[in-house]
Amino acid sequence: MFQVIGGRSVQVSRLLAPRGAVLVEAVRGRKSRTDPVAKSKEGRIKVPPPVDPREMVVLKERYSEYQLITRALRLEFKEEVLRKKYEEETGSLAEERARQEAEEHHALMAINNQENLRMLQVRTLRVRQEKEDAERKQVEASLQREQQQQEFLKEKEKDILQLQEDVKNFITLENLDRRIEDALDNPKNYNFAVDKEGRVVKQTMLQ
Repeated sequence: MFQVIGGRSVQVSRLLAPRGAVLVEAVRGRKSRTDPVAKSKEGRIKVPPPVDPREMVVLKERYSEYQLITRALRLEFKEEVLRKKYEEETGSLAEERARQEAEEHHALMAINNQENLRMLQVRTLRVRQEKEDAERKQVEASLQREQQQQEFLKEKEKDILQLQEDVKNFITLENLDRRIEDALDNPKNYNFAVDKEGRVVKQTMLQ
């Protein structure tokens, strides 16, 4: 943005920008520091140009006036920037921003509700699946226990039948004499030796 000051167009940003330091070249021209003084300038005494006191007073007044004008413009531009910023925050732009934020909030809430519904469906499906798995495992455990019980009963029934068969060979008072006679008629020699495989390798003769 430009502003007309004293018949000249001045850029506002330049007035608002902080003033930097004056840049001065360390060495000016093509002559180095070690070069001697030119012969045409030997013995010359440099005298500053004369200054008119009346002109100096006028220049100081004009410079002071220039500083006041630039400071006033800078403050005015700063006030305008702050006023625009305030209007953006509290005026129609703020209302528009609030409306946009409300619309964005509603959109985000809709997305959130959809995500919550999706997660609810996933969680419900997972709970149902876990319940079905638990029921299936319970039924399998019940069937396994029942099968083990049947096997246990069959094993006990087999043991009872075997015991009933063994009872027939028990020695009782009724068959004591007969079993003694059988043992005398059919003697058995238990004096023998076996190898690692359980085979009889040595046995004494009955006398």
